[in-house]
Amino acid sequence: MGETEKTSHDLFHSFCVRPDVRFDTQEDGEVVILMLRAHPITQLPWIISGIILIVLLIFANVVFFGFLTPPQILIINLYSVIFIASYLWLNFLLYFFNVGIVTNMKVLDIDFHMVLYKETTEARLDRIEDVTAKMGGYFASIFNFGDVFIQTAGTEANIEFLKVPRPSEVVSIVNKLGES
Repeated sequence: MGETEKTSHDLFHSFCVRPDVRFDTQEDGEVVILMLRAHPITQLPWIISGIILIVLLIFANVVFFGFLTPPQILIINLYSVIFIASYLWLNFLLYFFNVGIVTNMKVLDIDFHMVLYKETTEARLDRIEDVTAKMGGYFASIFNFGDVFIQTAGTEANIEFLKVPRPSEVVSIVNKLGES
């Protein structure tokens, strides 16, 4: 059994082999081989920012408790919590819905820019010219994540999977699928 025949999922489903998923433009007989998201460690900056904002809100409540009336504190807290929750929710949605999909017929890059704009780029496997993995930096080396760039023939858009786990395995899988 080859590496692309077993079903497996990494932490937070950032590197899924043979996932049970479907997508809009999936054709009959098309099988999803690989689904990718950014490595979970790359999401720490917005998570830490959210925690800091919550701590600052608690600190502000303690400091300004005697200076403001209860209705003022309630309104300020309400707006602050809505802002923090929106920030965390939007960042989670961007993480969750920005995916790369490799099938037995094509490669897709689905990007959501904020909530209302979706960009889908796809290339058939026979149109792929070059697949490159780039890893740079201390954390990328430790946690084994990087960028995968897929160049296509002609005027088709190039595809990029950014900050994905195990980029060298992704390159290997795409190259093997392109040869068959």
